[in-house]
Amino acid sequence: MKKIIEINGMHCPKCAGRVENALNSIEGVSAKVNLAKKQAVVTLKTDVSDGVFKNAVNSLGFEVISIAEKKGLLG
Repeated sequence: MKKIIEINGMHCPKCAGRVENALNSIEGVSAKVNLAKKQAVVTLKTDVSDGVFKNAVNSLGFEVISIAEKKGLLG
């Protein structure tokens, strides 16, 4: 399963890298942050609650706007 996390507050590549590292440190998660879109696409190998993602991002001083399951043929 893939989810898209919309994130507010990232302004530079270093910000995006910090968020990506935090998300990738969650067991069963592979994340890629897109600074231009202000979002992260996470691939889940195990079930992870949305609250875990919010806590990881918010603890860095950024804000999770929304979390949605990625639908479609490529998701």
